[in-house]
Amino acid sequence: MIPRYSRPAMTAIWSPESRFRIWFEIEAHATTALAEIGVVPKAAADKVWEMGRDATFDVARIDSIEAVTKHDVIAFLTHLAEIVGPEARFVHQGMTSSDVLDTCLNVQLVRAADILIADVDALLDALKHRAQEHKMTPTIGRSHGIHAEPVTFGLKLAQAYAEFSRNRARLVAAREEIATCAISGAVGTFANIDPRVEEYVARKMGLSPEPVSTQVIPRDRHAMFFATLGIVASSLERLAIEIRHLQRTEVLEAEEYFSEGQKGSSAMPHKRNPVLTENITGLARMVRSYALPAMENVALWHERDISHSSVERMIGPDATVTLDFALARMTGVIEKLLVYPANMQRNLDRLGGLVHSQRVLLALTQAGVSREDAYRLVQRNAMPVWRGEGDFLTLLKADTEVTKALTPEQIEECFDLGYHFKHVDTIFARVFGRA
Repeated sequence: MIPRYSRPAMTAIWSPESRFRIWFEIEAHATTALAEIGVVPKAAADKVWEMGRDATFDVARIDSIEAVTKHDVIAFLTHLAEIVGPEARFVHQGMTSSDVLDTCLNVQLVRAADILIADVDALLDALKHRAQEHKMTPTIGRSHGIHAEPVTFGLKLAQAYAEFSRNRARLVAAREEIATCAISGAVGTFANIDPRVEEYVARKMGLSPEPVSTQVIPRDRHAMFFATLGIVASSLERLAIEIRHLQRTEVLEAEEYFSEGQKGSSAMPHKRNPVLTENITGLARMVRSYALPAMENVALWHERDISHSSVERMIGPDATVTLDFALARMTGVIEKLLVYPANMQRNLDRLGGLVHSQRVLLALTQAGVSREDAYRLVQRNAMPVWRGEGDFLTLLKADTEVTKALTPEQIEECFDLGYHFKHVDTIFARVFGRA
């Protein structure tokens, strides 16, 4: 985690203090469950909670113990025994390290998912507001980066809203996928711990029991979780690239907010660069990169190995912290995005009416001209305009083959900009629902 790209709430989930607190809760709940089924004394379980509930776990002390034991869970249990006293011997009865580590990781990922879902909700609110604001703001649609036909800027934002609505559903599914608990002991057979303990801990920690844990929670769940984060990041990059393109000097249809006192370049005082969306693009690359090692973690040896452990210690915090930051940054970009309708109109008019070529093509075919001939006639008049030699409407009206099929009024009708927006309400109703 890099502080520059981190936000406090998400970072806190991955702090050593949070991790050890979760470990304590798992162990304490398991001890309580063991007491309820008569395996350990109830007084011992109560003492664990009494001494540990408000305890501050000494990270440095645990690290110093681990330096000797070379085992993090044993180091924690040793420190817990220092806090609890003799009753600590009843902690971790029948459990193995993975019961604590895997359950804790999933608790952390569930909490991270909750933050990410809230992040997406904030971005959706911003996209909806700006989409409604520019619902009928005309702009040029592009394919292959080339002018195609008119759209509205609101439709561009509505597309992003629909995509992030899907991403929200994916995150909800990923949260459900990862919200499992394993308290099944060595190789996952429950030989030394009753399955009722797992059910109790799962309920207390807001999880579900893992059906078959084999000592570790299967990593296909984690692969799905991190792949989902990668998809969300890809959607962020798609939106970021759109804004970056629109901010290019030759386009300048939209622009990141440029605050008072902000500097765009150390060398060129005039520069206003799309630094936020460029940053989001880079962060998206990082989040996607974490999906591959998560997938490679699925194939573990037999009932368990720890080849996944070092990977998850890195990608768990890094992927969630980075995506959290990128989502929040994009929300700010959308909320403050500067939009230039006049430039949009200027770009719409830049090709001298060529953006209406399909309407002329269709009008000619409806007037009885074969599609092949209609295409030839329209393209014959379009190419000079493309080269800057005249105006499309004027050339069409001067083409006798065109005017044999269409009156001047019919040709002019093909240049009605509003024609392209007659179904905007229908699209918005599909995306946002009917008002």
